[in-house]
Amino acid sequence: RVVLVTYLVTTLDLVFLFMQLGVLPYLAKSLGLDSVGFGYLQTTFGVLQLVGGPVFGRFADRFGARAALILSCASGSAFFLLVSISTSIPLLFLSRLPSVFMHGMPGAQKVITDLTTPSERAGALGKLGLCFGIGIIIGSALGGVLSTKFGIFVPIYVGLVGSLVSTVIVIVGIPSPAGWKSERPRTERSNVFSLREILRLMKFPGVTEIFLVKVLAAFPIGLFLIMFSIISMDFFGLEAVQAGYLMSYFGVLQMVVQGLVLGRLTRAYTERTLLRLSVLVFAGVGLGMALMRNVLHYCLVAVPLVFAFSTLATITDSILTKAVPASDTGAMLGLCASVQPLTRTVGPAIGGLLYKRFGVPSFGCLQLGVNAALFVYLLRSNIPLGERKGL
Repeated sequence: RVVLVTYLVTTLDLVFLFMQLGVLPYLAKSLGLDSVGFGYLQTTFGVLQLVGGPVFGRFADRFGARAALILSCASGSAFFLLVSISTSIPLLFLSRLPSVFMHGMPGAQKVITDLTTPSERAGALGKLGLCFGIGIIIGSALGGVLSTKFGIFVPIYVGLVGSLVSTVIVIVGIPSPAGWKSERPRTERSNVFSLREILRLMKFPGVTEIFLVKVLAAFPIGLFLIMFSIISMDFFGLEAVQAGYLMSYFGVLQMVVQGLVLGRLTRAYTERTLLRLSVLVFAGVGLGMALMRNVLHYCLVAVPLVFAFSTLATITDSILTKAVPASDTGAMLGLCASVQPLTRTVGPAIGGLLYKRFGVPSFGCLQLGVNAALFVYLLRSNIPLGERKGL
């Protein structure tokens, strides 16, 4: 029951998040924020998420997954409240501040990690990707409909009420960790802001290698996705409505891969095999991106892209949580959650440079080169992937 409630809360949080992401550019424009200022706004969000991820993970280790989820939902409520009263650019920037603790996905991953055995973990974590797909489809569509028919602030009001409801669901539907049959020991070392304690996790066998693979394998495609709004207009020639349909297509692919494919693969193959497979498929995606010329080509490339992205994220999260003591899984998940904010922070400058000087094929060439090198490395190295059971 706790796991099902966690899936429900995660889905709701993602729906509300994608609702506001869809209307945010229009809200920023209505307040007089130009494209450069909007880039600064997005960078601010990325930096706060980057800094907050490891701290949130340490909080989950110290006070439990339930408390971490409550903190995330409450931060979401504060976030939507500040956005709803953003009548000026300074207030809009201020509204990003609560996002430092908005980490619903790592909080849900912490619950799943605490309540599943190592053999079940990859499959259970994979189902969270199904929640992500639902969030993209419903959130993007609902945000567009509400803002068009009732006004730009209506999706924000809905998100505020929804975040408050999610907080109540967590409080009522998830019991104290003391009642969990698979309760994991919680750390009492230092405080949640200890950088030394966070970096200590990299010293465990295999953690640094797998974490670097996680960061590097998806970094080139992350640059492409950051620039996608511009690429969809300039390179593919899509209108806003067509771009929305393409996002929904991605959501459907995500649901299929996470809901129907990944669970079967984790039961049939080892995590080492699936890790190598995801990197190899990523290399093939890079070749496809280097050769694509229109949106139909991209729709075809999107199938292996979503598969590789989902598999890499799930398998590396599973491996890394097994590689550290049970009392540090929250901090490890917090570090994993910082990968995407890191890309969003440094990505606009690098992605913009690549697109301006070398065009869309440059993203594919970079993706192919990086993942081909990583695949050779994974074949030749013997990274320890065994689970640590001690504290």
